Amino acid sequence: MNKPTNKQIPYCPLMSAGNDLPVVCAQERCAWYVKQSCSVYLLAYDAAMNIKEKQAKKGV
Repeated sequence: MNKPTNKQIPYCPLMSAGNDLPVVCAQERCAWYVKQSCSVYLLAYDAAMNIKEKQAKKGV
């Protein structure tokens, strides 16, 4: 299977907040970027999964 030639440009959720245009991720130059991942994104994703799990237990 061929890999896609166009990579999606990652945007910074913190720097983009409140801006009309998204700000490109600084990646390794950012204190929130750990092991090729945005830790802000990962924290938000984990929180969303926890909420979804709690809702499923309550039957919402």
